[in-house]
Amino acid sequence: MSIFNAINTNASALTAQRLRMDVVSSNIANAQTTRATVNGDGETEPYRRKMVVMEPQERSFKSILGAATTNNQTGSGVKVAKITEDSTPFKLEYNPDHPDANEAGYVQLPNVDPLKEMTDMMSATRSYEANITTLNASKNMLLKALEIGK
Repeated sequence: MSIFNAINTNASALTAQRLRMDVVSSNIANAQTTRATVNGDGETEPYRRKMVVMEPQERSFKSILGAATTNNQTGSGVKVAKITEDSTPFKLEYNPDHPDANEAGYVQLPNVDPLKEMTDMMSATRSYEANITTLNASKNMLLKALEIGK
């Protein structure tokens, strides 16, 4: 076990949470975007909410077995597996004056819920802050260990 395992684990979590905050910011910024992509029929579609999927860092079976046999259960961090699009249907709003309104006068709006996005942003921010606190604790322990030799 390296003395930098905790720092490396925190660094991977900080990177993943920062990306999560960026994706949430993008969702909030595009909450009213009605022409984000062009579908297969050549028609424009509203912005689709994006979500970050995280998973543990890749570990081989050999390393998991070795950790289990030596009782060395250290974490290996987290990584962003992918960014997926939310498949919930778009919101329909009656606004016949809107340039993107259909024949019935309804406009398709993005499937972004600002309340859900703000909750996700607060969660990512709290996770980021917790990882900073853990990183600072690890750094302070390493500094104290260096002072032992004085």
